[in-house]
Amino acid sequence: MADGELMAGGVNQVERRGDRVLRPTGPWSPAVHRLLAHLRAAGFTAAPRFHGLAEDGREVLDFLPGDVPNYPATPASASRTALLDAARLLRRYHDATAGCTAEGWMLPALEPVEVICHGDYAPHNCVLDGERVVGVIDFDTAHPGPRIWDVAHAVYRWAPTTAPDNADGFGTPDEQAGRVREFCDAYGLGRADRAGLVDAIEARLHALVAHMRAEAAAGSAAFASHLADGHHLQYLADAAYVVRERARFEARLLAE
Repeated sequence: MADGELMAGGVNQVERRGDRVLRPTGPWSPAVHRLLAHLRAAGFTAAPRFHGLAEDGREVLDFLPGDVPNYPATPASASRTALLDAARLLRRYHDATAGCTAEGWMLPALEPVEVICHGDYAPHNCVLDGERVVGVIDFDTAHPGPRIWDVAHAVYRWAPTTAPDNADGFGTPDEQAGRVREFCDAYGLGRADRAGLVDAIEARLHALVAHMRAEAAAGSAAFASHLADGHHLQYLADAAYVVRERARFEARLLAE
């Protein structure tokens, strides 16, 4: 990619210049910058470092080399290696956020506050080297909350827990349930959280739709476009699907 070229994907315009990327900022950006500094101090090196602001006010971050997959899933992002790597990296990230006291996030804190949730931990916000997940990017939606809130969104995207008519998903319900179990095993999710995971996935998807509607109402052209394209309807259908398949998912999640 040439210097100064815009990078595809996401709701923000991101420009790469050599080993740096420039991204728009928002009122929440100082909290994100403090989080990135905290992660680096804690020894977590899979997130970009913050290098200050450019003259035009955009944030300057490390460019993390590798592939950032989109949808439908690539063979690499759908691999078992990527699934397990993603789970372990999310656990390392969560553990590294301990003690981060930044305030002013985009999204409100959720109780019980256990970690700083990434907020959108998905293949499109991770960097892959082949099938290995080597980095995580785009912390705009980071906010304090419980581990299960982030894990719920992660398994929705990585397992995935999508309805059969979702073209971005893959796998039979049984295969998805097995991948959810493997993700939770690799992450080290406790039994109590596993018992509440289906409800958390449903709640997380409804929260995502509420966020999309609020952003569109506030003037976001990107989110308005997503609503016009019916993305929210698929999220709601996926939420209904995982509840409908509750017995199948929980049987795998809670099996000894």
